[in-house]
Amino acid sequence: MARAYTVHTDAAAGDEESTAERPGAADGRTGRGWRAPGIWRRGIVLAVLAVLLGATMALHARVPNAVGNLGSLVETFLPWFGLGVPVLLVGALLRRSMTALAALLVPVVVWAGLFGGLLTTKASEGGDLTVLTHNVDAGNADPRGTAEALAESGADVVALEELPTRSTEVYERALAEEYPHRAVLGTIGVWSRFPLRDTAPVDIKIGWTRALRTTVVTPQGPVAVFAAHLPSVRVKLDAGFTAGQRDDAADQLGRAIADEPLADVVLLGDLNGTMNDRALASVTAQMRSTQGAAGDGFGFSWPASFPMARIDQIMVRGLEPVSSWTLPATGSDHLPVAASLTLSD
Repeated sequence: MARAYTVHTDAAAGDEESTAERPGAADGRTGRGWRAPGIWRRGIVLAVLAVLLGATMALHARVPNAVGNLGSLVETFLPWFGLGVPVLLVGALLRRSMTALAALLVPVVVWAGLFGGLLTTKASEGGDLTVLTHNVDAGNADPRGTAEALAESGADVVALEELPTRSTEVYERALAEEYPHRAVLGTIGVWSRFPLRDTAPVDIKIGWTRALRTTVVTPQGPVAVFAAHLPSVRVKLDAGFTAGQRDDAADQLGRAIADEPLADVVLLGDLNGTMNDRALASVTAQMRSTQGAAGDGFGFSWPASFPMARIDQIMVRGLEPVSSWTLPATGSDHLPVAASLTLSD
């Protein structure tokens, strides 16, 4: 009995010694706790994914367009890449990986550098001219209601894109009281409280009129207004991001704006692309986005049911953006966007 008792005691002591040597075991934790040595060895795959996410955002301009316009597709939805951060964060926490957590700093810092400024309100009060643009949607079932909502917006100049022939007269009647001056060419139109002159189509080489240029004669001086609707883009499994026609039209529009002699220039329209999209550089390189300069948030405008991208743009040259915003949804699949501007001296 004494010998048996001694053996049992020795075994228990060995167990106690082994338990003491196991990290985290004394307090009921396994070797996978936050104090375990493996926290820097676990989650390597998550860490690599985090670095790749940050690198893609930081080097988005280097993503090639040669295959399916992949670069433009990435840049169209670039702000949404930030959603990868919380997904990877959950994975890092579940894996208890300090390596993955540290690597997450890369996409966080890159995203903040690219888009952090859009999270603050930059809008001010005042302005000499309020402008608005809206793709009213050719399939809009309520053109009159859409026009009435725009007439109540308080804008001085309204540009409409995708005007269907069957509904153009509806918009003209509904907007006539607030906007006595109008210019409609093809599927694009401009309505104004102030006189319009020198209206002419802008040839963007697509076979019909989807862009125009007019002069708005404001009390502070003339403003050149371009209204445009660039060709649509599609994402196809066999062809990628089909945007070639849009890209060529953007180049033509950029040339027309570059040749504009007036100092104050406004571009209003559905460009079917974001300010990040390199394919629009011929336009974006010479103009400022009112949303980026004086907006509140990202100002996503499409699709109206769940806005994911700002493809409806207000850009200026010479004028100073004061504020920029989106309006409530109408019967269109786009949201209207507006901006208040100060004319140059």
